[in-house]
Amino acid sequence: MADQPRYEPLQKSEFFDDQRASRPLVEGTVARGQLDADEQLYTGKIDGQPAKTFPFPIDRQVLRRGQVRFDIYCSPCHDRVGAGQGMIVRRGFRPPPSLHIERLRTAPPGQFFDVISHGFGAMPDYAAQISARDRWAIVAYIRALQLSQNAAIGDVPEPERRALIEKKP
Repeated sequence: MADQPRYEPLQKSEFFDDQRASRPLVEGTVARGQLDADEQLYTGKIDGQPAKTFPFPIDRQVLRRGQVRFDIYCSPCHDRVGAGQGMIVRRGFRPPPSLHIERLRTAPPGQFFDVISHGFGAMPDYAAQISARDRWAIVAYIRALQLSQNAAIGDVPEPERRALIEKKP
């Protein structure tokens, strides 16, 4: 059992007409879990342009997942509110841009997804560490952070707005 007849990779074989022991994959074969057919979900793009929408509905559960992933992967550089003053900046590394600057507040969600996936400037890529759905959850959480740091009183629903106004000193 320890010594079974077998072919080594790329070894010559007299059995097949092409004399190759290694057989080519059947055309159209996709490894299990690797059919990334949804362009927007897996690339962050639609027809080659950064997606302006999310590939799935964003709810509280997605935002919570995004917050957890943001705190793990993004906050060491961007800090917990996205201002770009994370722990590595305090240790002397170059600060990333604040996620609250106008250029990034108006950037489409697909652009954030692309940067998380492929990196940009000093930022490394995180495609191997963070699944596509979690990258989108992080992007959703970044949008929530941007809203929280740049919200006006008019953005608050009426019942909550009255409660906030009444609490002012």
